[in-house]
Amino acid sequence: MLDKRYEPKDLEKKWYDFWIEKDYFRAASKSDKPAFCIVIPPPNVTGSLHIGHALDITLQDVMTRWKRMSGFNALWLPGTDHAGIATQNVVEKSLQKDGMDRHKLGREKFIEKVWEWKKLYGGTIINQLKSMGASCDWSRERFTLDEGLSRAVREVFVRLYEEGLIYRGEYLINWCPRCHTALSDLEVEHEDVQGRLYYIQYNFAEGDGHITVATTRPETYLGDTAVAVNPEDERYKDLIGKIVRLPIINRDIPVIADDFVDSSFGTGAVKVTPAHDPNDFEMGKRHNLPFINILTGAGKMSAEAGPYTGQDRFECRKNVLRDLEDIGHLEKIKDHAMAVGHCYRCKTVVEPFLSKQWFVKIKPLAEEAIRAVREGQAKIIPSGWENSYFDWMENIKDWCISRQIWWGHRIPVWYCRDCAEIIVSRDTPSVCACGSGSLTQDDDVLDTWFSSALWPFSTLGWPDDTEDLKTFYPTSVLITGFDILFFWVARMMMMGLKFMKEEPFRHVYIHALIRDAEGQKMSKSKGNVVDPLKMTEKYGTDAFRFTLAAYAAQGRDIKFSENRVEGYKHFLNKIWNVARFISMNVTEGEEIVPFQKLRRGERLFAPTLADRWILSRLSTVIREVDQSLEDYRFNDAAGAIYQFIWHELCDWYVEMIKPELYSDNAEAKSAALNTLIHVFETSLALLHPFMPFITEEIWQQLPCAKESDSLCIRRYPSSEDGIEDKEAEDKMNIVMDAVTAIRNIRGELNVSPSLELQVLIKAANYAGEVLAENSVRISKLARTKGIEIGKEIHPPKHAATAIMPSMEIYVPLEGLFDLDAEISRLKKEKDKIGAEVRFVQKKLMNEDFVRKAPKAVVEESQAKYDEYLGKLQSMEKNIEKLEQWRKSDE
Repeated sequence: MLDKRYEPKDLEKKWYDFWIEKDYFRAASKSDKPAFCIVIPPPNVTGSLHIGHALDITLQDVMTRWKRMSGFNALWLPGTDHAGIATQNVVEKSLQKDGMDRHKLGREKFIEKVWEWKKLYGGTIINQLKSMGASCDWSRERFTLDEGLSRAVREVFVRLYEEGLIYRGEYLINWCPRCHTALSDLEVEHEDVQGRLYYIQYNFAEGDGHITVATTRPETYLGDTAVAVNPEDERYKDLIGKIVRLPIINRDIPVIADDFVDSSFGTGAVKVTPAHDPNDFEMGKRHNLPFINILTGAGKMSAEAGPYTGQDRFECRKNVLRDLEDIGHLEKIKDHAMAVGHCYRCKTVVEPFLSKQWFVKIKPLAEEAIRAVREGQAKIIPSGWENSYFDWMENIKDWCISRQIWWGHRIPVWYCRDCAEIIVSRDTPSVCACGSGSLTQDDDVLDTWFSSALWPFSTLGWPDDTEDLKTFYPTSVLITGFDILFFWVARMMMMGLKFMKEEPFRHVYIHALIRDAEGQKMSKSKGNVVDPLKMTEKYGTDAFRFTLAAYAAQGRDIKFSENRVEGYKHFLNKIWNVARFISMNVTEGEEIVPFQKLRRGERLFAPTLADRWILSRLSTVIREVDQSLEDYRFNDAAGAIYQFIWHELCDWYVEMIKPELYSDNAEAKSAALNTLIHVFETSLALLHPFMPFITEEIWQQLPCAKESDSLCIRRYPSSEDGIEDKEAEDKMNIVMDAVTAIRNIRGELNVSPSLELQVLIKAANYAGEVLAENSVRISKLARTKGIEIGKEIHPPKHAATAIMPSMEIYVPLEGLFDLDAEISRLKKEKDKIGAEVRFVQKKLMNEDFVRKAPKAVVEESQAKYDEYLGKLQSMEKNIEKLEQWRKSDE
């Protein structure tokens, strides 16, 4: 017997431990079953579960459980990412508390400290994934720095280098002075700010006069090696070739002509700083200009900065502006909107910085990845993301893969101190070709995303030709957020096609961003971040998972509301109560007939209309859910299950069969109970991928024959678990229309639920026959004392009317209530609703509110207005009708 209330906490742990103990999540390297594989987007080893993870995990688990139950050899491969910069930052902060830093420790000791930290804290995120019910094959858990993946990384690096697709060069890169490392373009977050444009005068080296340039970064003028103008700009044609002198530091630089210069920006003359601006870098190469680096890796001014050497870059900016103003060379300052790049990890303003780095020549790899999506080998869902993918891939720049940190895959490159030979090797070399053993390995490590790009095949055993690779590659689907479409998805596509000659996944499902209930992006600074662990603690994991799945509509951001989670907790209670209702109606030793026998015609009873209808609806809903999951329409699948269980099974079918269950007719009771148990057991299986814990708990206690030891490996329902019956559905729709109409009349006129009504129904032919056949059932469901059905029924005086497609329903109201009191009550209610309408209408007529309020808030206000207005109009009609009756009685 089930407990009175469903308490998720203890039961969730019980069933997860049971599944793990029974090894239900383990996939086979070889199997006759069709393969299904998802590789988890590896969360950072430093991380803890956030709501984006929770959505990811829920959708992946729904797919994996569904496929496993559908007869697939299903592998959901888990793991974590070493997260180079993030993890190093965490450990460095920990050392700082003890008065230490990594440089004092040395590289080897520091790496040991990081591994120690990983051992202590790295399992946090994994345990949190398990608490969400993730049915991963934990025997295959991987880490991007484990031995196998490290071997794959070296293999890829060496092969790309040997093919000329990895090279080292002095280039302008994004540099984080806080993390002391290069960043790829994708690792720079741009923020729109109100900056300033500074106009600086450069005097001609000979004669009088000057040229004025405009810049947003005045301190970088210390690295200028030219002034550029557009060759077609008439204002400056005579100045091309002249020499100007930089103020304070007195460096002479030329005025050059370049088509890149936008004559409309600033004064039309631009300063050229090749070592500190990507556009100037290209211009510098075109004109063979000197490259002067005025910054150090710590963001301080280098020796090239003259009197400002050693100053912080922003301190230098203030001092440069003060000094230029003092000597009359700061002409003016204007406000200027601009985008400033920040490090994605520590939010420090990044600097364009000239240094030697390792790069992947990416265009040859991108071409194949573009073709794979264009030709449909890999499909991105929703398809709207394909345009973003193509746009980025077609304009892709070489990928800077070296990072100036210690935690990560060290670049497999060695330099000979004696002959300067560069050795790129899979294994650590001991001697150079020149015979020297004096070798030094490159200090840098690879970008974290380099190893992550190999994830779909390295985790399956590559570069070895393993059974896992043969069985599970290409993987079936990748489920992830749009924020890593370029960081990760595109790079996996390139690497998979390059090294496996096949795309890494057949489908890429891009889910939406979760926002708060007002449509605002979640952030700690706004205080609107939702903690998934608090949600699961408060409402249970199943309610939270179901909420996320129900929200997951394709191409639409999610406006998360805790009220929705609470609502689905009520859904759990509804399911629990049905299970208790069943257990209370099954007597000990009672035989529950397997549905397969009923399908073969071994019936012990004749099904009622309600039985036929619920079995038909079950068949239809199973098909709908299956197709929705096939199409990654998680919200439609969740919605179909919810509608069926709550409204059709609980609200209608259970209520309709209560007379049979409570009757002395053993055959009728057995018929109803057998059908109810079959439909409920099948519904639990249908719901299991979304709500694994409560469904397993109930299923294990359900009094019927089981085909497996656990619901998680039970066969997923097929449409044959029901019996399609269009006639039964048509008939039940007529019955439900009649009951609903009578209930609506009762509700609108505030007639007590305990009061039985007299009902007249005008219906002809088929509808009349159906109503007549089911009049007793309608009477019980609608609480009537009598129903008269016929073709020639006429509306009586003082009757409430409901007109449906196949019938007209009349409920005589005379004597049911005090007419004057009811009119008075409705008028008071009307005044309340009217006040609400006026209040919301006033807000919507306020142009400032409509213009400034978040779109979601305006939409919510409009929806409230429409709802209140509808109620008000309905009340006005009812008052008008009652007043007409009163008048006719006078």
